[in-house]
Amino acid sequence: MDGNNLTAGTMTLTDNDTGKSVELPVLHGTVGPRVVDIRRLYTQMGCFTYDPGFMATAACRSSITYIDGDEGILMYRGYPIQELAEKSDFLEVAYLLLNGELPTAKEKAQFVHDITHHTMVHEQLRSFFQGFRRDAHPMAVMCGVVGALSAFYHDSTDIHDPYQRMVASYRLIAKMPTIAAMAYKYSQGQPFIYPDNSLGYAENFLRMTFAVPCEEYKVNPVVARALDRIFILLADHEQNASTATVRNAGSSGANPFACIAAGIASLWGPAHGGANEAVLKMLAKIGDKKNIPEFIREVKEKSEIEYGFGHRVYKNYDPRARVLRDSCHEVLAELGIKNDPMLDLAMELEKISLSDDYFITRKLYPNVDFYSGIILKAIGFPTSMFTALFAIARTVGWVAQWQEMLEDTDAKLMRPRQLFMGSDERHYIPIEERR
Repeated sequence: MDGNNLTAGTMTLTDNDTGKSVELPVLHGTVGPRVVDIRRLYTQMGCFTYDPGFMATAACRSSITYIDGDEGILMYRGYPIQELAEKSDFLEVAYLLLNGELPTAKEKAQFVHDITHHTMVHEQLRSFFQGFRRDAHPMAVMCGVVGALSAFYHDSTDIHDPYQRMVASYRLIAKMPTIAAMAYKYSQGQPFIYPDNSLGYAENFLRMTFAVPCEEYKVNPVVARALDRIFILLADHEQNASTATVRNAGSSGANPFACIAAGIASLWGPAHGGANEAVLKMLAKIGDKKNIPEFIREVKEKSEIEYGFGHRVYKNYDPRARVLRDSCHEVLAELGIKNDPMLDLAMELEKISLSDDYFITRKLYPNVDFYSGIILKAIGFPTSMFTALFAIARTVGWVAQWQEMLEDTDAKLMRPRQLFMGSDERHYIPIEERR
């Protein structure tokens, strides 16, 4: 991208105290609001901006994902998420995110082959898992194991070599399901199941997670398709907390495995990727459908948090939730789940929230975490694995964003400024003189 071609005008800023003025370029992307380029602000005016949480700051240029939260729009490389979830599959979407275009049949076949044949992990990693406690959270295990990959794959850590960057990207996308499944198996005291190259991405992960050596495991195609759709919907989401973390780590020149491990750590937070796990914990706390009215009352009084409803970005219905709502009911019907108290509770909470003026006026609609949590529970995943599955999907977005950052001529070591509110200069007092 050539930054010079983005200029849509200028904005003059005047400091009323000093009388100094500065002209700041106003940039316009393909779609979305205008962006003021404030890079001259500090050098010419001696001040910088204050924006907690970076709610009004663009820290980078990107051509990967676009979100319009007010309109409920999410697009990957210009393609509406609803179209991709309906017509595409996860590895095709992964190719799109990495390369900018949907693949031809030949390109897709080669990409699927390359990813599939990178799913094995180094055999010594089996013993690496034994250093964790059996009851360790899968995300804790994944942080450690993914970070350790740089100790096993030295031939793909040179970030200045495009070929090594590609190999590292493919390895991360391919091995993340294997590592997540191994984390689950380790917690269950069951033997690891090696990847099967005859299976698709989601099917392979389901088999590695739920199969055991003593009996045949058949992948349910409805379940596999629902999981593949979840992976598509969670593959990227603009400059969210974990993606910003990956870019931040990558700006220092860290190797790709370290960057993605940092992203996993950020994703683990309950305000980010841990939200779908928090949904199930919330439902367990409510306990029974008869307790919903009291819970709703406490939400309105701000004494309880309703996880899985509303979104920091979307002020309209989360477009991903619309897709998963149908998948959710498909999976429940396919698995014959009719009398699961927690799932009944979730459906009742959805029904009440969609008809209550408090939630409607505040646009607190069920989001992707609400429906993905229900689907994953129905499939049989424990809540501790929910964020691990999120990490599998988001790895594609992370590596695409990481690659884009390394190729951006404007990219710099990320180093935000601060509004200092501490003590002014003071001098050391000997301890015997302090009062």
